[in-house]
Parts: sequence; C-alpha cells; structure tokens
Amino acid sequence: MGGRGRTATADFEACIRAGGVVLFPADTVYGLACDPENEQAIERMYRIKGRPREKKSALMYFLVDAVPDLPEAAKKLLPGPVTVILEDGRGIRVPDGPMLAEIPVLQTSANPSGGPDPRSLDEVDPGIRAAADLEIDGGELPGTSSTVVDLSGGEPRILREGAVPAARIRELLR
Repeated sequence: MGGRGRTATADFEACIRAGGVVLFPADTVYGLACDPENEQAIERMYRIKGRPREKKSALMYFLVDAVPDLPEAAKKLLPGPVTVILEDGRGIRVPDGPMLAEIPVLQTSANPSGGPDPRSLDEVDPGIRAAADLEIDGGELPGTSSTVVDLSGGEPRILREGAVPAARIRELLR
C-alpha cells in the first residue's frame, strides 16, 4: 500500500481508499488517518495507537466547504488548529495546511494513547511508524494539539485548550 519515507501527498488519498492507515503531518502534530467508513481500517488505527474504541476520533476534512451541515460558529474557528464538537456529536477538524485529500478521514494523533504528541517523524513511536502503511514527512510541526471546542448546545465550552488559547476562541466566537 505504498512505501515508507518521504512520499507524494497524492498517495495519501489512494492509501486511505485502499483501507490503509497513514501517518501524516497535520497543522499541529503528526496524526494517523484512515477511511471513516472502513471498519477494519478503523479497528487497525485504534490498535496501532493503543486507544480504547470508546474514545472518539475526529473527522478531518481538508476544505471547510466540504464539511456537511457546518454551523456558522464552527466556520468562525475553521480551518485551523481547532477540533469542534457539533450538535450531532461529530468531532470535526479542518487543518490549516496542505490539501492532502478530497475525502474526509478519521484521524487521531500519532502517539501511543496518553503519550506525548509527536512534532516530527523522529518523535513518532517506532511501533506506530512500522505499522503505518504510508508515512508523509512534513518536517517539524508546532507540537501542540488542537484546541477542542464543544459547540453541541448552548454556550460553547472549551474541552481542551491547545494550539489556540481560550481567549482567542472566545474572541472568534463573538
């Protein structure tokens, strides 16, 4: 399903469509991605990371306009290093970075569950690197996870402060 090392981002979508798991650079940290409709790929991604299946992962789109039913509040925060939780329970990420695919992917950070977030390929756990079908080297990243904002009802709540400070989130949502 593709090789290791530096590879064209065009291979990203092909690997996802073939049921693979990709190690890739987001706008924050390195992540793992797979097809959100492929149950075997999802199970494998969770197994590679050592993440309990009860913990949800976000859908990542590479264009804001590609996200169906995106509320106006979310459009104020995306694209960028923010994950929004929508009223229907979806977690959505739209990175401020290269267009790696025209399809959405299920994504999570490329660290062992509970471990530090990798900001370079060298910081990714060797077991995770070996298990990925494709890795894309994006150099060194900022290394701070996305800020998670719950827009599911009532007043927006910051569930995890990350790359975007809480004060900036409040400012953008005014």
